Amino acid sequence: MASTETTAKDGNDLAGLEAGLDALETVQQRRKPFRQTFVEKIMPPIIAIALVLVAWQITYKIVDDPSKLVSPADVASEFRDAWLKGELLGYIWTSVSRGLLGFFFALLIGTPLGLLVARVKVVRAAIGPILSGLQSLPSVAWVPPAVLWLGLNNSMMYAVILLGAVPSIANGLVSGVDQVPPLFLRAGRTMGATGLKGTWFITLPAALPGYVAGLKQGWAFSWRSLMAAEIIASFPDLGVGLGQLLENGRNASDMAMVFEAILLILVVGIAIDLLIFSPLERWVLRSRGLLVKG
Repeated sequence: MASTETTAKDGNDLAGLEAGLDALETVQQRRKPFRQTFVEKIMPPIIAIALVLVAWQITYKIVDDPSKLVSPADVASEFRDAWLKGELLGYIWTSVSRGLLGFFFALLIGTPLGLLVARVKVVRAAIGPILSGLQSLPSVAWVPPAVLWLGLNNSMMYAVILLGAVPSIANGLVSGVDQVPPLFLRAGRTMGATGLKGTWFITLPAALPGYVAGLKQGWAFSWRSLMAAEIIASFPDLGVGLGQLLENGRNASDMAMVFEAILLILVVGIAIDLLIFSPLERWVLRSRGLLVKG
């Protein structure tokens, strides 16, 4: 009789434990109320932007020289005029289309290059230091030779983007592969995952955190390289991108246009990160249990 009661009690305890774990999991995965999301994620950047605008307006009053600093209202008026003329989206699309296409080409080149450097010791010894040196080289240094090699055209723009982004993507993948536990590779070989199969199913998935970090840095280099190319190598047939808009504002001593271009460059860079790379990074972290769903 006592044994039966003990068994029943243990069963109830296990059932209660399972119910508690289920409840805990339900709480973790429950969607946050909009009010909490607004307070934690939306309000802070709004407050930060408001503070920047206030500081900007105060500084404008102190400087009191429109040739040195314009007010937020003047920049807003510049944005409005560009929108009404139908030019604003054209500026953005010209640069974004170049940047994303150039980054795609850099991805196609940097990924196999990074795998080759990571897995072949002779290749790493030969070009590993060169990749690190190229990554530290300012991308603006590539604009003059690219113009001399390719002329003032879109090919020159893409060449500058490649030279700026490929080393970052390759080095990010090398770093990710170096951090793959050897146990994973041995387990993969035991199950027959060797060669390209092992690279695809074992090495790349395990190296994703470092690879994604390299992609983010590669995009940053792509965007900066493109802006440098558009600023230096301006030509009417290339269209007016954001870098060209910035240079046009400087040539015309139009500070409102200069700030318009700077803000657009900043906003586009942030938007690409928020729409593409931040979700990708969260997915990688979540798939490894490093990010709790909220």
